[in-house]
Amino acid sequence: MATLVLTTVGGLAGGPIGAALGGLLGQAVDRNVLFRPKGRHGPRLNDLAVQTSRYGQPIPRLFGRMRVAGHVIWATDLVERRERQGGGKGQPTMTRYAYSASVAVALSARAIRGVGRIWADGNLLRGAAGDWKVPVQFRLHLGSEDQAADPLIASAEGGENAPAHRGIAYAVFEDLPLEAFGNRIPSLTFEVIADDAPVPAATIAQALAPAVIASVPGDEAAMLPIDGFSAYGDSVRSVIETLAEVAGAWFVPIGDRVAMRGDPAPARMLAGGAGQRRIAPPARAPHAMTVSHYDPARDWQAGVQRAVRPGALGAAMSIDLAAALPAERARAVAETMLARTSSARATRRIVTDIATVDLLPGSVVSLSGEAGAWRVRSVEIERFAVTIELVALPPPVVALPAASGRVLRQVDVPAGQTIVHVAELPAMMGEGAGPTIAVVAAGSTPHWRRAMIHHSIDDGASWTAAGATPAAGTIGTIVAAASAAPATLVDRRTVIEVSLAHDGMMLTSIDAAGLDRGGNLALVGDELLQFGSVEQVGACRWRLSDLWRGRFGTTPALLAPGDRFVILEREAMLRILPLTGAGGTVRVMARGVGDEQGVEAAVRLSGAASLPLAPVHLSADIREGALALRWRRRSRVDWWWRDHVDVPLGEEREAYEVTVTTAIASHIVVTAVPYVTVPLSALNGAPLRAAVRQIGSLGASSPATLTLGDDE
Repeated sequence: MATLVLTTVGGLAGGPIGAALGGLLGQAVDRNVLFRPKGRHGPRLNDLAVQTSRYGQPIPRLFGRMRVAGHVIWATDLVERRERQGGGKGQPTMTRYAYSASVAVALSARAIRGVGRIWADGNLLRGAAGDWKVPVQFRLHLGSEDQAADPLIASAEGGENAPAHRGIAYAVFEDLPLEAFGNRIPSLTFEVIADDAPVPAATIAQALAPAVIASVPGDEAAMLPIDGFSAYGDSVRSVIETLAEVAGAWFVPIGDRVAMRGDPAPARMLAGGAGQRRIAPPARAPHAMTVSHYDPARDWQAGVQRAVRPGALGAAMSIDLAAALPAERARAVAETMLARTSSARATRRIVTDIATVDLLPGSVVSLSGEAGAWRVRSVEIERFAVTIELVALPPPVVALPAASGRVLRQVDVPAGQTIVHVAELPAMMGEGAGPTIAVVAAGSTPHWRRAMIHHSIDDGASWTAAGATPAAGTIGTIVAAASAAPATLVDRRTVIEVSLAHDGMMLTSIDAAGLDRGGNLALVGDELLQFGSVEQVGACRWRLSDLWRGRFGTTPALLAPGDRFVILEREAMLRILPLTGAGGTVRVMARGVGDEQGVEAAVRLSGAASLPLAPVHLSADIREGALALRWRRRSRVDWWWRDHVDVPLGEEREAYEVTVTTAIASHIVVTAVPYVTVPLSALNGAPLRAAVRQIGSLGASSPATLTLGDDE
């Protein structure tokens, strides 16, 4: 007697074909469920959820798209950096400590195409658009067979001690800031893209054991598509067992190899009615089947789908599947597996003639006069008679709806590119007499938060850290030209139209009291002005009116399209003390999480913010042969005329230079009081023009001028 069965002699992990899967003589296997050896374990769901660094831990081979924690294969010690802050105006100096580390994480023992989102301690570190939520330096090695060693690892370990990890896809974080993670290396998980589309189960099996599993393109396409799979377990054999069980597949011999098949369409019809029929008790089959899986709709978190046979007896079965499946497909897997265990209770044993001698185990047949399909379990040949053992296959399962459940996702939107403006500003609103460099930054989207600032006074040869911007500013550009106007009156004629950087920025109207308190102060071009009334005319466009021009000693100017518009608020400004004098240039570099490189802006210091302001209310009177001039001084120490008498001097001494010009000469007088009397006889001609400058510690102010007529 000869018996043909599908056997599992040896293992899939190695050995010749004869010791792999394809032997056709010998022991019968497949007595319950194909591939059921004891003591072997396939990939489990929680294997991919926790990051490990254990030596000798196997690295999975990934297919499709999966979220994995990976294995730490290299890391540095924590790097400590100290930064001193404060210490100005009598305040104590504080030392801030920051920590970073570099780490390499192995992702797949098979080449991949890329990485999508990355999570750190469950929070998004990198979004779906490839944008980073914190500044990082990141490199991805795709696992090619010719990849070079990572430059950071090579520099730290030495070129001869730095493996290239060819054939292994891994990620490297260089100087990852750890402040957001409690100054420790966070638990990282990666959305790995190994293939562009879902992969059929048979394709995965063939890729894992090409010397044993034959590729049959038609059958592969009809096999269960798996969004992502981790080939991870005690052996390749255990992985393929899991694939076959989930896909409802079996194996058929093809030459010296086998192919995975899942198509229940019968290839031949046999005569029915004769032979032995056996149906196992209902309790032999489970009444419920639970499939645990990774759900792409849940950001690759674990999902569970369950199928139940109402009123049936028997135990409940479950499978822990380290694969990514949508909820509907996982529900179909559970329903199909449950139906298969139920239908497998029915077996047939029929005897035919020698015409069926070519039937092989794994073939699918139908029986005349009976519905359904049967799989050939074994074939026995004795005395020109062929005895075939069959097991019933379930009918196609009707797809049932399934839900992934509620998912609370972290907001994943790009932060956008940083926009930065820098300006030399005078002391404002009681903040002292010294000028400062103000830095205001924002982003191209509403989700920008802040940027790290560095500044340089040597044209970028060296940079000094200035900290982070406190908050996003409100910035934009002028849309249409606007004329200059006096700083002594409310400008009700001019209307300024601005376009803000994005539609998340807002402007509001304020009353005169709010303006007097310093509200709605903007840097427009190089002029400081305030606006009282606001009208929104588009998603990002606004019209401003009721203007107070030339604020804090700046000069009202013609505003041109494209000029900058920057709201100046304490909570959105980073102030830098100038480290160079008038004529020097300060470069500022800002880098937010959405910037691949730093964004630069520069300002050339004029020194005007350190000089006194031009006097105001200059008046002249000619009496008794003399020219009497009077004026009021202004001060950068205090911009409000609080006592209606005078303002603080703000200089080491009070001094003024008065120039009276006639048709033939100029006469200059220096005085320490805000008035002067010049005899007409000393002018050698009729006075035509008077100019008064206040002399400060670092230079003179711009002049206050007055044209004098013959009737003065």
